[in-house]
Amino acid sequence: MLTLTHALLAASLLAGRVSTDIALPAQPAPLHGTLLTPEAPTAVAVILPGSGPTDRDGNSPLGVAASTYRLLAEGLAAQGIATVRIDKRGIAASAAAGPAEADLRFDDYAADARAWAAEAASRAGKPCAWLIGHSEGALVALKAVEGGGGKVCGLILLSGAGRPAGVVIREQLEAGLPEPLKTQAFAGLTELEAGRTVADTPPALAALFRPSVQPYLISWLPLDPAALLAAYDGPVFIGQGATDLQIGVADAQTLAAADPRATLKLWDGVNHVLKTAPADRAANLATYADPALPLAPGVAEDVGAFIRVNER
Repeated sequence: MLTLTHALLAASLLAGRVSTDIALPAQPAPLHGTLLTPEAPTAVAVILPGSGPTDRDGNSPLGVAASTYRLLAEGLAAQGIATVRIDKRGIAASAAAGPAEADLRFDDYAADARAWAAEAASRAGKPCAWLIGHSEGALVALKAVEGGGGKVCGLILLSGAGRPAGVVIREQLEAGLPEPLKTQAFAGLTELEAGRTVADTPPALAALFRPSVQPYLISWLPLDPAALLAAYDGPVFIGQGATDLQIGVADAQTLAAADPRATLKLWDGVNHVLKTAPADRAANLATYADPALPLAPGVAEDVGAFIRVNER
């Protein structure tokens, strides 16, 4: 009977939900997103996208069509939680708000996240909004609350790295670059982490070290997600899939160790786009292109339950 009651409640909330395109004033142009509101929402959250040209639904022209963020928003709406999912600065409907590559800094994304939290809270009539960061969006969320939470209720960190980007990039280059390129790349990363630009990089490393992207790398590479989390006082949920090919369980455990009060949830058989997937690489990646495949059971439910328990 309890299960039937929950099902009827979810159906009622879904029937009453309203999807609205919204704009957030910004320079040089507004930012855009979608507000999904169930009837009488109990909380509101902002879903922050991962890296690259990932849009508000969690899709990308680079071959990702899983619609992870849309599905998560719908799963939270069924639990009475409103969401704003966004096109980040420079992407999709927010393309006009993107600065020249040489002018972009990681702090820009963090400032936008704080502004979206305030906007979401205002539109939902709540004192604050949760930040749900997926993949690189988890680091954006952590940076957004550095020095204080503002209008942020708490953090939901999904498939987020637990180590600085420079450490992860070195691991990737270790296996893929021959000498002497590897030595040159590592030296370049060290310079950027110290806040110094790099000149005269070999053509093979031009994509990574092009002059226009170096200011952004300088703003991003030194960030330590575990250190940022350790300094944050609000409620934190860390969710990680065990068959994630991009971020490992060890990263989630590193984050959890930085904040003993955080809630850590490891999902068996769940991949980076939060869908049920095997460890086999080809089969795992096939889920990235399947918007009809639902989120793995428990993902939206666990996130929603944490928000509801910690809502203020």
